[in-house]
Amino acid sequence: MSEMPLSKKKIDLVGVGNAIVDIVTNIDDEFLKKNRLQKGSMNLINLENSGKILKDCKIIKQISGGSAANTVVSLANLGNNVEFIGRVKNDKFGNFFSKDIKESGASFNSKYVETKESSAHSLILITPDAQRTMCTYLGASTEFEPNNINYESIKTSKYLYLEGYLWDSELAKQAFIKAAKIAKESNTKIILSLSDSFCVDRHRESFLDLINDFVDILFCNEEELKSLFKSIDLEQCKIKINSLCELTAITLGEKGSIIVNKNKTELIKPFLFGKAVDTTGAGDIFAGGFIHGLINNLSLNNCGQIGSICAGHIVTQIGSRSTINLKKLISENIN
Repeated sequence: MSEMPLSKKKIDLVGVGNAIVDIVTNIDDEFLKKNRLQKGSMNLINLENSGKILKDCKIIKQISGGSAANTVVSLANLGNNVEFIGRVKNDKFGNFFSKDIKESGASFNSKYVETKESSAHSLILITPDAQRTMCTYLGASTEFEPNNINYESIKTSKYLYLEGYLWDSELAKQAFIKAAKIAKESNTKIILSLSDSFCVDRHRESFLDLINDFVDILFCNEEELKSLFKSIDLEQCKIKINSLCELTAITLGEKGSIIVNKNKTELIKPFLFGKAVDTTGAGDIFAGGFIHGLINNLSLNNCGQIGSICAGHIVTQIGSRSTINLKKLISENIN
């Protein structure tokens, strides 16, 4: 089979992940205690619990979300040709997700699915210190399976972006592997986001196999990488991931990020644009900015700077959709 060079591919990136409607709310620390929630965690809940928590919350905004969807939308905002693949039902949340993500400029061609479960939604509980705690009802997303993926899009895309959260489902795992195999055969670069340290704890060995066998580029934060190797030594983790993966971007929160590529490590400084009010999606938007740089053949240092600029801005507002022109912000701040 002849490989299509990246420059000839018409889609910049295809993202595969949970199609989730994010419901953003402000709460206090007492609310977390009352509901027995650990600050900063991602919790899987059922529909009944979702209703109970929502009853005591005031909704600030509702947006089409999910980790990979956030990255795809940020790339669409920056003018890239991107597509998102996710699983939704023809219901209130499914219709909202489909309409909202299309309005962002991303393609979303996934057909509505027949299922008893409602479409997925996540309650994003923001405390005054800007930390976000998530309670997610995955619903229809949990039945993600190989036939939900548009393999033709993957073949004609430069990058395939996979969201670690989907790894919780056995059928979704099969879809991941099939998508990764198609990508490998089609000269499509494979990107994995580890998503969450709790997710890594659940699937450490199979994540390591996936990275070793398929992944070209890895996005993670410091805690996720340490969880992957069951180590508290970041230097050792960097050496280990370098032996498995061609390129890794590790976010360090307010300390910036580290790029590990071959035997070179580069520290990228953070960009601060004001007080952090919500860290939701910061890692996803960092990935979007970084990948935007890769799509445009920029240096890894510039890719890291763009990721930091996007993440530095997004934490100053509520929700994971930028309210300003990201391209303009980047051009004003890139070194």
